[in-house]
Amino acid sequence: MAAACRELTGLRRGPAAARPPPPVPGRRGANELCLAPQRRRRGLKVMAAISKDLPRLAAPGTGKAAAEGRRPEKVLVRAALTVRRKHKEDLKEALAGHLDALWDMVGRSVALELISTKIHARTKKPLQSGQASIKDWCQKRGVKGEHVVYTAEFMVDSDFGEPGAITVANRHHREFFLESIVVEGGLPCGPVHFACNSWVQSTRELPGKRVFFSNKPYLPSETPPGLRELRDKELKDLRGDGTGVRKLSDRIYDYATYNDLGNPDRGKEFNRPILGGDKIPYPRRCQTGRPPTDTNMLAESRVEKPHRIYVPRDEAFEELKQGAFSSGRLRAVLHTLIPSMIATISAETHSFQGFHHVDNLYKEGLRLKLGLQEHLFQKIPLVQKIQESSEGMLRYDTPRILSKDKFAWLRDDEFARQTVAGINPVSITRLTVFPPVSKLDPAIYGSPESSITEAHIAGQLNGLTVQQAVDEAKLFILDYHDVYLPFLDRINAIEGRKAYATRTILFLTKAGTLKPIAIELSLPPSKAGEPQPSKVLTPPSDATSNWLWMLAKAHVSSNDAGVHQLVNHWLRTHAIMEPFILAAHRRMSAMHPVFKLLHPHMRYTLEINALARQSLISADGVIESCFTPGPVSFEISAAYYGNHWRFDLEGLPSDLVRRGVAVEDASQPHGIRLLIEDYPYANDGLLLWSAIRNWVESYVQLYYPDAGTVQSDDELQGWYHETVHVGHADIRHAPWWPSLSTPADLASILTTLIWLASAQHAALNFGQYPLGGYVPSRPPLMRRLLPDPERDAAEYAAFLAGPHRFFLNAMPGVLEATKFMAVVDTLSTHSPDEEYLGEGRDEPWTGDAAAVAAHAMFEADVRRAEEAIERRNADQRRKNRCGAGVLPYELLAPSSPPGVTCRGVPNSISI
Repeated sequence: MAAACRELTGLRRGPAAARPPPPVPGRRGANELCLAPQRRRRGLKVMAAISKDLPRLAAPGTGKAAAEGRRPEKVLVRAALTVRRKHKEDLKEALAGHLDALWDMVGRSVALELISTKIHARTKKPLQSGQASIKDWCQKRGVKGEHVVYTAEFMVDSDFGEPGAITVANRHHREFFLESIVVEGGLPCGPVHFACNSWVQSTRELPGKRVFFSNKPYLPSETPPGLRELRDKELKDLRGDGTGVRKLSDRIYDYATYNDLGNPDRGKEFNRPILGGDKIPYPRRCQTGRPPTDTNMLAESRVEKPHRIYVPRDEAFEELKQGAFSSGRLRAVLHTLIPSMIATISAETHSFQGFHHVDNLYKEGLRLKLGLQEHLFQKIPLVQKIQESSEGMLRYDTPRILSKDKFAWLRDDEFARQTVAGINPVSITRLTVFPPVSKLDPAIYGSPESSITEAHIAGQLNGLTVQQAVDEAKLFILDYHDVYLPFLDRINAIEGRKAYATRTILFLTKAGTLKPIAIELSLPPSKAGEPQPSKVLTPPSDATSNWLWMLAKAHVSSNDAGVHQLVNHWLRTHAIMEPFILAAHRRMSAMHPVFKLLHPHMRYTLEINALARQSLISADGVIESCFTPGPVSFEISAAYYGNHWRFDLEGLPSDLVRRGVAVEDASQPHGIRLLIEDYPYANDGLLLWSAIRNWVESYVQLYYPDAGTVQSDDELQGWYHETVHVGHADIRHAPWWPSLSTPADLASILTTLIWLASAQHAALNFGQYPLGGYVPSRPPLMRRLLPDPERDAAEYAAFLAGPHRFFLNAMPGVLEATKFMAVVDTLSTHSPDEEYLGEGRDEPWTGDAAAVAAHAMFEADVRRAEEAIERRNADQRRKNRCGAGVLPYELLAPSSPPGVTCRGVPNSISI
């Protein structure tokens, strides 16, 4: 018995237990494992494989035995399991590990069984190897390292056929993470790989065996006879029966509405409408089965931090990711702890007293961050100790937006540049009708026409008339009028919140850059159908108009920040993807080639969405606390989903054409021509879109040569039907849903999904702190309307006397600003285990050599795209990404190191 087991039990071996002779130099022993390193992210991942020198104990049958009625010969088959251990174990886990080693000694071990692709000629049941136990679990208890390889041996008939599945029964006390299994030995099929990457629960927790299929892809109609029943059973288990409260160890994927954002048991102010259903359409989220609240039977009870919210076990963050996310949470807590404590002991809302106080967030200690009086600190003596011990964590990193030109945010050209190369480059649209027109009901909201007239902008058009500028595609607009106006009365009734519904017109200059030429700020009419109170501001000509223009741009930025977060980021990537992911697990086997294609693009999405429901998008969560719309935030999100979202227009080329910033042009490389030629998001995005499309089309052609194969694939059709009719049930009858009848249909749908999960999310997420962490340049909320001498003469006088103080008092206060900055810092961070678009896949994810070759071409395409992006950022003709003080656009550069880098395209929505 190995030393680790002797230490554990106190047993000693007698003389019979002599050590085996040493191996012959230069040759692997017959039982020795070969640990084959393969590239994993930026390190090595251990893949277990049995040595090629493993002798067969008996030659495989030749068929003669069967022909003569004799029993086939037996051959030895060995399985090597790679198990990944945790980096850190707490005392409870360590004790459980020792207990498992004891159980292993007395026969309560991990048991495996091979399932052949063949069936028995007489019983028609799959051929099975019989159970074999892992023999060396106890002996390797003391082995150091992240990966441990265990072995099990089977004796099977020589005509057993190819192992297509393997079952694993974990009879220990705790779960373990099984990365892969390699089976080889005396079978003619050669090594068989099983890419598991799954937690295997104890049979005490979840009775029954786990089943893993080999990495060979099979369409449902091509499933070998020995695997058909297992394939169906596994999918049935993953769907569950729709009842019961989910345990954290469960692997059940099901749907629910967003009925857990509010917490009515805390009080009426924490009530929130249910998102999803005929009244408020919304995508579905993962079901947890929690009981209803005490005060509202339709609302689901909440799980608050630090308790974990349910997602299927394999969707939860792995240890490296969890460590990075927890570290970010700790930073966020520390960054907001002191302002939160100050807020609890002082009724005053603390504003920044000067721009230098904002700058001190990145330079100085905590005291200088706040600019607060000494007596407040004396009331909370813990503060000084926290400052002394944690000052490094309490200092914010300087946002990248300040790194090349600290004052760039004040310029109009930088304000406009952000619309094509900033955090939210997907809202700008071409202006085709002047003046702009609302689509809201005029009986409620008054005249649909904008208050912006030709007189406001005629002098800003470089000699063009307004109609000429419209016809020549020189005018563009950020139009948030219809998004915000229906909600403004409720928003502006909230203490400390003030907002307008904004329109901003931008002119495309001869240099290829944009400049803002008019901003309209509208409020709802006091009575239905009456004219809307509105202001139109144009570029300033004196000191007073300059400060008013700055305040108007701040209100536009606040509108933009809300739409970015609630619609373009959360709804159009996170929430939209969740039903597709749930349906994929419920309806497509792990053997399905489309599931294999989508699998890396679904990683961690259910977990990050669950965490968002827990603390970001919940009642009084970060979004409500830090963004202007507050409690109505997700009604705005839902209104966009019900009225505007269309899956068929979510692909990049279709979205650009929809917004009028591109026109279809078959002569162009991507089939469209951009009307803003220097549009960094679109320029770089089209490179990645084309790489994804080519990869998906090549992959689809391997399995679907014609329409019949697509239409007859029950799992594929079931996935898409359930996504639309259950996951997006509230808009299932919309006529624009794409059909799924041909290989081209399938490739288009899959390309859009992979684009949304990877590049689109990256473009909208990883610039949040680098480009938006300086609050004055992009305030997430506003606390004051523009000063108006007719509405409030005293306020206007205060504005004239101290415009910078008025501006800062209109910004978020210290608490809101620090909370916002801390959270977007976490959200902008790449974890060490991130998997990026176009990286080599580190395990044998498929047994199809043609698919592996196609993916290698995809990797090359992505590398070429990254090189092209690097060249573009050095091209001085591209003024929206290169120039004095101008930041390069790298949000769609595929690779990135860990941390806040303002670049990198992960495969999936993982943060």
